[in-house]
Amino acid sequence: MESKKENKKTLVLGATPNPARYAYLAANRLVKSGHSIVNVGIRTGEVAGVPIEKAEAVHNDIHTITLYVGPQNQPPLYDYILNTQPKRIIFNPGTENSELRRMANEKGIETEYACTLVLLSIGEY
Repeated sequence: MESKKENKKTLVLGATPNPARYAYLAANRLVKSGHSIVNVGIRTGEVAGVPIEKAEAVHNDIHTITLYVGPQNQPPLYDYILNTQPKRIIFNPGTENSELRRMANEKGIETEYACTLVLLSIGEY
């Protein structure tokens, strides 16, 4: 059932060194599943052996941005997210934002209201 494993380089937006947070769990699960990650957040530290950086340098090789930032904190990140030009954005539970979704869709970016951890666990990532 497991066909070719594609490395979908993923930017974890809202990365945190706090092991109780879903962003932390997702970063570790992504790496275990063979995906390279970029951690971006406001806290310093590292997750899954990858340092957490600020939302400054735009990465142009990102397949997926998985969002762990609430909609009220997303507007300052719009340009960063859209300039990254990922193939898709996963809005994890609690991050749903119709404005950002529309802006992304207009740029041809696929959007999904889903849970990264669930997608990984069922092999749909």
